[in-house]
Amino acid sequence: MTSTQLNDQQTAERLKSLELTKRDANSVSGRFIYWGGALFALAHIYFNTLGTLSELWVAAIHFAGFALICALMVPMSRKAGDSKLMLGLDLLIGLAAVGTTAYLMLFEDALYARGVNFITTDWIVSIIAIAIALELTRRTTGWFIPCLILFALTYVFWWGQYVPGMFNFPGLNLETVLYRSFFSSEGMFGSIAMISWTYVFMFILFGAFLVKSGAGDFIIDLSRAVAGKMVGGPGLVAVFGSGLMGSVSGSSVANTVSTGVITIPLMQKAGFPPRFAAGVEAAASTGGQLMPPVMGAGAFIMASYTQIPYVTIIGIAALPALLYFLSVGFYVRVEAKRSHAHAIEMDARPVGEVFKEGWHCLLPLVVLVTLLVKGFTPTYAAGISILSVVVASWLSPRKMGPRAIVDALAQGSKNMATTAMLLIAVGLVVNVVSMTGIGNTFSLMVTDWAGGSLLITLVLVALASLVLGMGLPVTAAYIVLATLSAPALYGLMAERELLQLMVSGNLPEAARTIFMLVDPASLSALAAPMSEAQAMGLLEQVPADFKGQLLEQAMAPERLAMILLAAHMIIFWLSQDSNVTPPVCLTAFAAAAIARTPPMATGFTAWKISKGLYVVPLLFAYTPFIGGSWVEVLTIFAFGILGMYAFVGFMEGYLEGRLNLLLRLFSGVCAIGLLWPHGQLAYDLVAAVAFVGLFLFSRRYGEKPATGAATEASANHA
Repeated sequence: MTSTQLNDQQTAERLKSLELTKRDANSVSGRFIYWGGALFALAHIYFNTLGTLSELWVAAIHFAGFALICALMVPMSRKAGDSKLMLGLDLLIGLAAVGTTAYLMLFEDALYARGVNFITTDWIVSIIAIAIALELTRRTTGWFIPCLILFALTYVFWWGQYVPGMFNFPGLNLETVLYRSFFSSEGMFGSIAMISWTYVFMFILFGAFLVKSGAGDFIIDLSRAVAGKMVGGPGLVAVFGSGLMGSVSGSSVANTVSTGVITIPLMQKAGFPPRFAAGVEAAASTGGQLMPPVMGAGAFIMASYTQIPYVTIIGIAALPALLYFLSVGFYVRVEAKRSHAHAIEMDARPVGEVFKEGWHCLLPLVVLVTLLVKGFTPTYAAGISILSVVVASWLSPRKMGPRAIVDALAQGSKNMATTAMLLIAVGLVVNVVSMTGIGNTFSLMVTDWAGGSLLITLVLVALASLVLGMGLPVTAAYIVLATLSAPALYGLMAERELLQLMVSGNLPEAARTIFMLVDPASLSALAAPMSEAQAMGLLEQVPADFKGQLLEQAMAPERLAMILLAAHMIIFWLSQDSNVTPPVCLTAFAAAAIARTPPMATGFTAWKISKGLYVVPLLFAYTPFIGGSWVEVLTIFAFGILGMYAFVGFMEGYLEGRLNLLLRLFSGVCAIGLLWPHGQLAYDLVAAVAFVGLFLFSRRYGEKPATGAATEASANHA
């Protein structure tokens, strides 16, 4: 065996260690999953277009089918997965899930006829259903989520009454908890499950069809054609390709594995340090979850939580996501300049040739965006777009026939199985939060800890997202964090804008009347500009129960909706950091397996390159980047590009040439001037001119490493 073959085998083994243990696709169970998955995908298309079953029943069927697929696909034990005994036990678990759903549908009326009083079978079935959800979630995501669910459920009916202080909960009886967890449309089969069987499944299926039609190969070829000749071309291919692939896949680890096996060796061949190459791929793949239209299911959940149309959310999310990818691209350019990686040619076909061969892959995306803009529902748009993938493939040599269509249907169900189990299980936690009101309590606690400071609140949310991300997948971490902390963030951000209205003397008259109820003497003061300290003093006098009404009177509903969306977007962005932040960063670990670099060191490199995950949310919090006018948004975006480049220069100590300590600090000052929310265009322009001057100076006078020194530095960096 040659050294290349040995390295490829080692890479495959390291990647396999990060994947779920799955049964052989050619086995009896594998063939059942294939055909059953294809039929179940067709059933979901029917439910989302022509079906008339109740949402509760469809959610229960969704659970039963994917529980059966998941139980057969992912064995209970990694070591004994191939044994017939284990297969029989997994089959029994899957059939039990089907049985619980059948019981719910057949005996739902009988339960209500008894006044929701449980009989023995109700107890057994509801406990079995919850246990199956916990077990299948354990198989696919580990122990953290099942333990979190058990912790939450037992809090409601057992130990919550013994907790002192603000988290004390008198408790509900176990019968009520089981009813609301299984039989009602609040727990396993609540809003999160509905998002799973509608938006998430349809878009995952759409992604499976795109990949089957050859869109994945087209994206890589297009990325190489567009970015291959630029400075640091192979690295930019990773950024560009991962952004495009992530916009339809919605999974950072899958994105890393699918594009990284091509881009990471390309970057290494071009002269990038291996650890940097892996870090770039991990950072870019993480950004794929920020890129519309899928956004790792985040956009759908955000739409449900905020009641803001899905098409509005993905439209607003596009420029921030682009800013993130540009920040990663800046790191690539700087490293390419430093290591002379750009000097090595890479094989890339002309753009025209790539487009001629794969232009049909873009038609389904055009169809999707057009239908969304025209006002069609996301599920309907996704369904028509799936059909358009098949039709578009007929315009190419790679036509999708019946077998390819069945393959895509089956792959969509396989891709969805683990996500479905996760979302259904997390619905139990969301139900506990709504039952107990602990979300409001947590928000009040965060606000109290932060002392009313928005910045400290952001830091606390970032720390919480990092801790949760060590055990929860990104989507689950976002759901939990949004449920607990979004109200606190929203309240602080809305109060910040309210203070600005009071300071400027532009508070609407309807809002002033609320202050008059608290302090009649304040009415005259509110009619004119005042100091920020005076405004804060008046606001502190308003009771918490009145603040919601005060905000509604002071600001338009559209503006409040945008503030709420900004709060959720902050949480969603911060939730991504667990992908690239040690000690648990699966995306970075997957990239490290391909690059054959130390996983933990690769994680720290990816974390450095992904700093946009922390900078851009500050713009959400302190500027009208979300919900502002087009002029405001584009202005923030333009200065944000320069600010992120200046920030990279400060972090790396390098632009077009090496920066000494003084120039490096100056680059940091420029970054602050461009990104800090001072609201003064003149300051932004001065900072922009200063940074452009620094860039040109480094280009002409900056110290350039010699080629040999660069090679040595690259080896040390690796």
